[in-house]
Amino acid sequence: MSRQAIFIDLQGTLGGEPLGDILNFSFYDFSIKAIKLLNKNSLLVFIITNQSHIAKGYLTMEQYENCVKELIHELELRGAKVDGIYCCPHGRGDGCDCKKPLPGLVKQAQKDYDIDLSKSYVVGDMGCTDMILAKNIGAKGILVRTGVGEGSLNEYRHTWQDVTANYVANNILDAVNWILSKKF
Repeated sequence: MSRQAIFIDLQGTLGGEPLGDILNFSFYDFSIKAIKLLNKNSLLVFIITNQSHIAKGYLTMEQYENCVKELIHELELRGAKVDGIYCCPHGRGDGCDCKKPLPGLVKQAQKDYDIDLSKSYVVGDMGCTDMILAKNIGAKGILVRTGVGEGSLNEYRHTWQDVTANYVANNILDAVNWILSKKF
């Protein structure tokens, strides 16, 4: 039986700066509560992130992997967990199929965990990647106002003009509460 999953963008959605360096990432306090709510309701939780800093040479894969270990450890210490973290390390011109809004990261998670994408959600702060990804995979999209979310709704709305978010949330906790209200 296929399962429902929540695919969450990292930077700008769960914490840190949206275009910032993952080396200085920290979770918003409400993000931990949101992930714990998803865990409590037996939903699969995945972080999906573009990390073009790796392709540009600003960050090594080893540094990225160390950051991921720290993030997972912090979640565990605070009683939350993610089922997986999927990363695109490529640049724009690399020709990969995993750089959001392309579906490669989600398709890998779907293969790994038997996920029903039509019952799943993509939550993020960038309409031009996260909301288009939701449309590309047949999932529901929730745009959060944190990170660059306000800009996505206003001055950058033209970059995803053919897509409509299923919900616009104040933050990841608001998004999770909305998802849970639809589940039951």
